[in-house]
Amino acid sequence: MGRILGVDLGARRIGLAVSDPSGIIASPLGTIQRSGDSHRDRVAIVEAANESEASIVVIGLPREMSGRMGPAAKAARAEVEALRVLAPTLQFELVDERMTTVIAQRSLIDAGVRRKARKQTVDKVAAAVILQSYLEARPSRAPRDQR
Repeated sequence: MGRILGVDLGARRIGLAVSDPSGIIASPLGTIQRSGDSHRDRVAIVEAANESEASIVVIGLPREMSGRMGPAAKAARAEVEALRVLAPTLQFELVDERMTTVIAQRSLIDAGVRRKARKQTVDKVAAAVILQSYLEARPSRAPRDQR
C-alpha cells in the first residue's frame, strides 16, 4: 500500500493531509493558497500527491446537512473530474465531509490553539479528519480475525 493524500477544497485555501505508508494514520500536511487559477490549483494538488508518493487522493465532498448534493458538492465533483484528466495515473475518491471543519475547529480549540493560528491551521486539520474517516472506513482496515 502507498500513501494517501487527503484534500479539503476550501474557498481560500486547500487543506492537505497525508497518511502514513501503512494507511492507518492521517497527519496534516499543509495548505495551498487559492491562486484564482483553477488549473494552477489542480496542478499544485497533483504535485502534492506526487511529492507525498500518494497513489490515492481523497477529496472531501461537501454535501448539505440533509445529504443532498448542493452547489459546493457539485463543484467538488467537477474538480475531481478535472483532476482525473490532469493526472490519470492517480486514483481519486470523494468522501462525505459534513462537519469536518467543525470537528477540526473543536480539536484546535481543545488543544488551546489561538484564533489567529486556527485560521491558518483549520484547513489542513480538516483534510486530516477527512482522510482519517476514509482510512477507518476501508474494509481492509478490519482486524485480521474479522476479515
